[in-house]
Amino acid sequence: RALATVRQVLPARLRHRVDMLRFTAVERPAVRPGPPVDGTVLMAVSAAVRACEVLRFDYAPAARASASEGGPAAGVPARRVEPHHLVTWCGRWYLVAWDLDRGDWRTFRADRMAPRTPTGPRFAPRELPGGDVAAFVTRRFEGFDESGGRPCRGEVVLGLPASAVFPYTRDGLVEELGPDRCRLVLGSWSWTGLAAAVGRFDADIEVVGPPELKEAFARLAHRYAGAAAPRLPVGAGPSAPSPEVRRPGPCTPGTGRGR
Repeated sequence: RALATVRQVLPARLRHRVDMLRFTAVERPAVRPGPPVDGTVLMAVSAAVRACEVLRFDYAPAARASASEGGPAAGVPARRVEPHHLVTWCGRWYLVAWDLDRGDWRTFRADRMAPRTPTGPRFAPRELPGGDVAAFVTRRFEGFDESGGRPCRGEVVLGLPASAVFPYTRDGLVEELGPDRCRLVLGSWSWTGLAAAVGRFDADIEVVGPPELKEAFARLAHRYAGAAAPRLPVGAGPSAPSPEVRRPGPCTPGTGRGR
């Protein structure tokens, strides 16, 4: 479309050069909505995360849409994990957990999980590699390199449940912190753009970092305050007072005036 526009404004003698161009437009694939997840599954996983209790669940093979279709795979034992973080990434819910049987960190798709009861015993939370769940998940799925991603990456806590945030942040990471709080890690090409993207949520915002994001919020707040200030129509306001004209006084001996 852009090339056709350029062709229209070119002189006729140059249009043949545009017609000789052959190219393929490559676009980033749109993030498709993830498969639906049973709300009871999310609640069970979330409760185990908050209580720091070992979670057992059946995990459907990748070829099957969900764990509820046909029950657990024959001969496959239940998974046993220490659940640490329930997050969303690219439209899907994931559990970040320590796999007790494999002795390593794993990510599990929630739509393929069928939790078992009861949960337990309790466990002491482990330190996630790098200490940052957002970086861990992005590296796990994309081989993430911070130098190659969007240059501005910030973290905030929103006064909203994760389920109300993740449908609108397909390219970010959302972590549940409680029934009405979640952590959002998002990237953008500018700090102001990132602050504006977060500001669209009708909720309290706590900026975790970095300082550049907090400064961007301050700049937006100043602009929004100016936009909300009442403004009088041109010519409707009171006219500005004329500046007072001071006339020079009489010369006083010894003051140097009038010299």
